[in-house]
Amino acid sequence: MLGICRGRRKFLAASLTVLFVPAITWIYLFAGSFEDGKPVSLSPLESQPHSPRYTASSQRERESLEVRMREVEEENRVLRKQLSLAQSRGPAHHRGNHSKTYSMEEGTGDSESLRAGIVAGNSSECGQQPAVEKCETIHVAIVCAGYNASRDVVTLVKSVLFHRRNPLHFHLIADAIAKQILATLFQTWMVPAVRINFYDADELKSEVSWIPNKHYSGIYGLMKLVLTKTLPSNLERVIVLDTDITFATDIAELWAVFHKFKGQQVLGLVENQSDWYLGNLWKNHRPWPALGRGYNTGVILLLLDKLRKMKWEQMWRLTAERELMSMLSTSLADQDIFNAVIKQNPFLVYQLPCFWNVQLSDHTRSEQCYRDVSDLKVIHWNSPKKLRVKNKHVEFFRNLYLTFLEYDGNLLRRELFGCPSEADVNSENLQKQLSELDEDDLCYEFRRERFTVHRTHLYFLHYEYEPASDNTDVTLVAQLSMDRLQMLEAICKHWEGPISLALYLSDAEAQQFLRYAQGSEVLMSRHNVGYHIVYKEGQFYPVNLLRNVAMKHISTPYMFLSDIDFLPMYGLYEYLRKSVIQLDLANTKKALIVPAFETLRYRLSFPKSKAELLSMLDMGTLFTFRYHVWTKGHAPTNFAKWRTATTPYRVEWEADFEPYVVVRKDCPEYDRRFVGFGWNKVAHIMELDAQEYEFTVLPNAYMIHMPHAPSFDITKFRSNKQYRICLKTLKEEFQQDMSRHYGFAALKYLTAENNS
Repeated sequence: MLGICRGRRKFLAASLTVLFVPAITWIYLFAGSFEDGKPVSLSPLESQPHSPRYTASSQRERESLEVRMREVEEENRVLRKQLSLAQSRGPAHHRGNHSKTYSMEEGTGDSESLRAGIVAGNSSECGQQPAVEKCETIHVAIVCAGYNASRDVVTLVKSVLFHRRNPLHFHLIADAIAKQILATLFQTWMVPAVRINFYDADELKSEVSWIPNKHYSGIYGLMKLVLTKTLPSNLERVIVLDTDITFATDIAELWAVFHKFKGQQVLGLVENQSDWYLGNLWKNHRPWPALGRGYNTGVILLLLDKLRKMKWEQMWRLTAERELMSMLSTSLADQDIFNAVIKQNPFLVYQLPCFWNVQLSDHTRSEQCYRDVSDLKVIHWNSPKKLRVKNKHVEFFRNLYLTFLEYDGNLLRRELFGCPSEADVNSENLQKQLSELDEDDLCYEFRRERFTVHRTHLYFLHYEYEPASDNTDVTLVAQLSMDRLQMLEAICKHWEGPISLALYLSDAEAQQFLRYAQGSEVLMSRHNVGYHIVYKEGQFYPVNLLRNVAMKHISTPYMFLSDIDFLPMYGLYEYLRKSVIQLDLANTKKALIVPAFETLRYRLSFPKSKAELLSMLDMGTLFTFRYHVWTKGHAPTNFAKWRTATTPYRVEWEADFEPYVVVRKDCPEYDRRFVGFGWNKVAHIMELDAQEYEFTVLPNAYMIHMPHAPSFDITKFRSNKQYRICLKTLKEEFQQDMSRHYGFAALKYLTAENNS
């Protein structure tokens, strides 16, 4: 605290020095040099103006003064530079002590007499400024529901993590969808010194469902009212944030403001930055009652312990019931009710400085804040239009938002040195597994990839699925990277059933994909496609991890394990559903094979029937898949028999067999040791055979591989000898593991490999 006061005194002294030293110097040199229009003596010797002694002395003194002037000017330049640096950092950042983070913001003050009492309570002396301890945990509460809000939360959390220096504890009031998405995200993100707790938003609906609400946030926009009941009873204070918030500073500075609360102040809020509550936006506009302009609830500081003692629940309920008798519904959800309570009880609020919630709504007057405050802290996109809001400075704020939107979240896995972190079982297991690897092994990077935890965002876009009544539904499963994005529309046109896709993207590419999908009528018309983003990390394409992610998150009893560069025949979805029933897939361990073909033509008139496909096969327009380079991969399908087959037929496993199959959702996962190119599907089919799956070829099903440029991984396989050596090593180890796991029955895989 003394450091803060000392810092303020230095700041004030530097300012005064810059202002007054030059003035005094120039007055001394020039203003004092004239009297009655004539030069005034600067030295007693000047009483003898014509003496040689006077001339020499005068010259020396003037030279001395000029030197002194230059020294003063240099001192002033240095002081101005220091002041400039201090202002650019903002007075909130006093870094003299690295073990503590200080906050020095004062209440904004308000000229309206209505606020005089509140503002008086907001002022504080420098001797009372508290510090946020280095390892003090900061608690943040966020209400989040649905797919879109889950994406917004990630950007908010990134901006907080980027600046933070303290442990964080997020309290997420989430519906089932958001909980599934965010639980997986944080579990795979593995950020040190971050705790997550979830609270079931659906259980809270009954607490606020009686309040009619016109706001686009729906019933979830009212749930901040019940945080005193929802959050743990031993939690004393919390920062509450909307999902459309972006931080531009360390959240510890905001946490420190709690220490400025006095008396009965229990709510920290920023004044609303529009005329909404003044009621003059349009004719007959009738807002809820508020104190002056009212307050915006996008950023709230809640003193939970005091609110509970004040019986907050009873307070807001009685106020809401009374106002709803005349207002009939809320327009701005919880914000209307908070303001109505504050109107009746102005002593409850501590007015935060405006830069803690710069609001970019359609009718914002926030320019009055950031015109005067250069160090903005929090940006709030509180318009339904979000980034499309009309604002003359929106480009600046949009760029700030996009910085975090596309920022690599893996870089935020930073340790908080000096702060003890809770033991994380997943993290400890990962470190143990990695420590057992030999870093001198030439195949170390391959082996390491098997244990890499990739940050995963499930259901990146809105997803809806209605289960089929006959329990025969099939999901198409595939994985892709950015260079295969163009295949999505074509697949959606060929397959009308549900699809589960794992996309391997960077944070920036994920946003490119989002824009691509939102601009596609075909993709936006399909709600039964689950897009799961697995974020890039490491040097290999984790093909089998991606397949496992897509497999794990299907909603149907059966799945068609495909690849993104294949187009299924028209009507395959319905054909497979019938085949599931016909072949009793529910009660038997079968893998239904869909024969694979390929074309070398980028423009193909897709065959609409088996007869048309056979004709194209005979003409050389189509080929059996990998006929020219890897015949063994699909030869066991027995294409010669398939040409004339009218009923399903069984085939036996052979070495290197890798067909595309339809299986039950409980089939084994793909082996993660295989990354990039080579043996990723072969190993999976081998395991199905070891588990005694029966391979059955469907006589009237087919899929066609579309041409594309070689992938980066196949290029590495072909050009890098060490890559091929490591793949061979992993393959041998997999076969040995199979023998240990399945015993005598698995010996045939070693024999088949030696004979191939």
